[in-house]
Amino acid sequence: MIKILLQEFWGDLRSQKTRAILTTFAVAWGTLAIVLMLAFGEGLKRGVVEGLRGAGERMFMIYGGETRLPYEGLPRGRPIRLTEDDAALVRRSIPEVDLVAVSYGRSVTLEAGSNKTRTYMEGVSPEFAEVRNMFPTRGGRFLNAKDIAERRRVVFLGDSIAVRLFGAESPVGRTVYIDDVPFTVVGVMESKFQTSMNNGPDSDRAIIPASTFRTLYGNRYVNQLLVRPRDVLEAERVKARLYEVLGRRHKFDPNDEAALSMWDFIEEERISRNIGLGIQIFLGIVGGLTLIVAGVGVANIMYVVVRERTREIGIKLAIGARRRHIIAQFVFEALLLAMAGGVVGLAVAVAIVLAVDSLPASNEAMVLLLNPKLSWPIGITTVSILTLIGLAAGVFPARKAAALDPVESLRYE
Repeated sequence: MIKILLQEFWGDLRSQKTRAILTTFAVAWGTLAIVLMLAFGEGLKRGVVEGLRGAGERMFMIYGGETRLPYEGLPRGRPIRLTEDDAALVRRSIPEVDLVAVSYGRSVTLEAGSNKTRTYMEGVSPEFAEVRNMFPTRGGRFLNAKDIAERRRVVFLGDSIAVRLFGAESPVGRTVYIDDVPFTVVGVMESKFQTSMNNGPDSDRAIIPASTFRTLYGNRYVNQLLVRPRDVLEAERVKARLYEVLGRRHKFDPNDEAALSMWDFIEEERISRNIGLGIQIFLGIVGGLTLIVAGVGVANIMYVVVRERTREIGIKLAIGARRRHIIAQFVFEALLLAMAGGVVGLAVAVAIVLAVDSLPASNEAMVLLLNPKLSWPIGITTVSILTLIGLAAGVFPARKAAALDPVESLRYE
């Protein structure tokens, strides 16, 4: 059966080359459009999420706020200031919390040799590296517990500021002066993509031990607490518990959301994924409509084929061919044309995606735009649409062909 269908298809293809080429091109163009749009949409979605994770992953960044509700006789409008003791309290009181880090911050002047620059510096605890995805390059390290305990004058540099201060040379083990105080560089941050930030990108940041920062500048209050739940499914519970635990300590109503300013990275990542998915769906719909138009062209061509081959169909029916044989013939031809065009379009799309993905990205915008990603869902979606188009383009003309009366078909001119 398949052999006969292939022979008939090949014979029709040789007799109608132009029609077959145009049909295949239409499907290939539609396939190219939908695959590229879905791939660029997928790349944009991943880029947005990756850029957010560059600033931190699965965490709450908590700042002290100002109360808006009176509490136990205390007036509204009281400032809430957080300390390292609050971090210790959160660790003890909320078992659903995985990591807690503290951060002090201020602008400072850094000097190494003849190079001098200003940047934002943070005094942090060792957990900060994991919460904020700030990992050292080979040959260096992040701050550790001993640095904190001994109040060491050591600094961890962002990759961009390390280049500004030391050029192409490795800064590890070298001395940098921070506000005229000598510090030893213990590590440089591994380069990362970051779109969300506070007080500038991490690549321009200097990091020293929280204890050293507190000793040098006398800060009593931290700029922020960074809290990471063990499970994102427990995020809302952890958030509520943070207001309860810190509310008892600082005497504010747990329902007073203004008492703490909270940057919820978990919720922001969810929103970013949904926005990216929405963009991808929109691009997929546009590409799908292009492919549907190509499918309509295939269907029209198959109707023309039915008309041109009416006498041939009548002869087949007269000598005993069944309706399912006629239907199978036209559905098979439509499927082959659709799949042939699909394979060509898919191959071209893959080549374009690989070529674009290999281009160097000069800035964050290019990372988002020139970052197409092919994935199994994209491939499955494209194949499914092609199959449906092939079936739809073949079934309706095939049913019309199979319903022809053999006698009338033989009379058809």
